[in-house]
Amino acid sequence: MSLTLAPGPLAGSPGDDVNYSIDGPKHRLLMHEFPRRVHARFGGEVVLDTERGRLLHETGLLPALYVPEDDVRTDLLERTDHSTHCPFKGDAAYWTIRVGDRVAENAVWGYPEPLPESSWLRGYMAFYWAPMDAWYDEDERVHGHLRDPFHRVDARASSRHVRVLLDGELVAETEHPKVLSETGLPNRIYIPAVDVRRELLTRSEKRTVCPYKGEATYWSLDGAEDAAWSYEDPLENALKVAGHFSFDHRALTVESDPPPRA
Repeated sequence: MSLTLAPGPLAGSPGDDVNYSIDGPKHRLLMHEFPRRVHARFGGEVVLDTERGRLLHETGLLPALYVPEDDVRTDLLERTDHSTHCPFKGDAAYWTIRVGDRVAENAVWGYPEPLPESSWLRGYMAFYWAPMDAWYDEDERVHGHLRDPFHRVDARASSRHVRVLLDGELVAETEHPKVLSETGLPNRIYIPAVDVRRELLTRSEKRTVCPYKGEATYWSLDGAEDAAWSYEDPLENALKVAGHFSFDHRALTVESDPPPRA
């Protein structure tokens, strides 16, 4: 993500504050080795298992894992008539996965005859993430997508004075927040639970999964649905915000004063 989205060097418009230029197409591709074993399961079978996976970074898109055909259970695949054309990679062929009565249609693609400028795609296959039952990075199950090695999440203690209000009513106030910075996203302020008026919050049914932070639980306020979220059991990159709440809703006013100067 960080390489192919602004201001990354492979973005369509990386910005003006650089001392270099890239002589190449507006839409850029970069493929490199993924450093660990990856395997995926479908219908009780391991359909891919590789230590030779490669990530393809493509302008404006999340990186995609490509796997050598030799590391794929091709006996479980059926070539289909479906095809798509990419002006940067060529014509993609598709395969359906079939394991017993389980079927994932057109869940696998590859470029049997890629364009000359993308010839390194020959012999590789890629899998849509969602149809698989489970993905593993080494032996840890991964949700959402593989982590981009160029994507960072940093949480830092702060002495900012932060207030959250709904129609003038105080919802939360703290001088001990955490500031979480994530590649390609605006900073998020996380407030300790002790500084939140928990009686105003109602747990929502909504859940989201971030490959870098974990599963988020959402909370609603009267008149502001899903106005806050928290990570009750975050991944290692977000451990500092465990038990904290972040707020973002058009009905809320979030005031954040800079910390006092030393």
